[in-house]
Amino acid sequence: MTAATGTLEPTGAIGTADRTRATASTSGAPLLAVRDLHVRLPGRGGASLHALRGLDFDVDRGESLALIGESGSGKTLTALAVMGLLPEGATVEGQVLLEGRDLLGLDEDDWCGLRGRRVAMVFQEPLTALNPLQRVIAQVMEPIRLHRLASERAVARARAMALLSRVGLDERQAQAYPHELSGGQRQRALIAMALAAEPDLLIADEPTTALDARLRVQVLELLNELVAERRMGLLLISHDLALTARRVDRMAILYGGRVMEQGGARDLLEHPRHPYTQALWAARPRLGAGRDQPLHPLPGNVPALTQLGAGCPFAPRCPLATARCAAEPPVFDGRVACWEVGP
Repeated sequence: MTAATGTLEPTGAIGTADRTRATASTSGAPLLAVRDLHVRLPGRGGASLHALRGLDFDVDRGESLALIGESGSGKTLTALAVMGLLPEGATVEGQVLLEGRDLLGLDEDDWCGLRGRRVAMVFQEPLTALNPLQRVIAQVMEPIRLHRLASERAVARARAMALLSRVGLDERQAQAYPHELSGGQRQRALIAMALAAEPDLLIADEPTTALDARLRVQVLELLNELVAERRMGLLLISHDLALTARRVDRMAILYGGRVMEQGGARDLLEHPRHPYTQALWAARPRLGAGRDQPLHPLPGNVPALTQLGAGCPFAPRCPLATARCAAEPPVFDGRVACWEVGP
């Protein structure tokens, strides 16, 4: 680790395990490819609730993709499907490909070898994700030892401490228990733990929840730096369009278990096409707008799974909706899924 920058040297304490994974797959496949992903959850009386409805998106190495939408849109469920952590009784169809390998057919033994090592997740609430009875450094060391990236405890500790330093935590904080750290420090510890086994893909589920505005920006900027340094992919889950859009490469807007719009983050900000994307952007609070500046909340609520009909899930709240929208799901053309928005 360099003293001046606090970044990791290419051959430093974190090591160079499987550096060949840091280059693009020889097949040319994206790092993560989700194809026609459907997830059904068990409901009352044996009914099946169709929660995810044909999701398609890619994440390349060195790229960040944000899944954006209100609570109940299917963002976290998508992450759990990619991680193989769907609740008991859920059924899944489609493909989740990691450099061409379909993860949906893996058994639990295969998943145990893959989670953390190839795909890792930063969960939404660090205080519940971290073990309250273990010091932070011990929890960062655990995946290093589990995946046999260091044979000696001293080497594992050095690697863990280098990671904690990289995310902004010092020796005293590394020796602390989770409850002794602030919310932002716990989030950084959780990021270090997720990175401990040098994953190819990092999933961050609402990593800025309950943080103040300054810490939110710091955490997202840290994730961006780590993606660039490690050439990994980042799948970021957020409900905050304004905060996220300027700190990711691409965005996919989810609603009712479907992708409403997808594209480059800057393009979606400057030229949103789907009525839902436009409504999310209009509803954002504006810095410096003053107390008299009215907000433009999106009327209505995200429908429950039992309320989703055959057509576009946004139709009941959409100002452009027609009878066709309520009856027939719009085709996603690679950018937008809307019958009323032209090509």
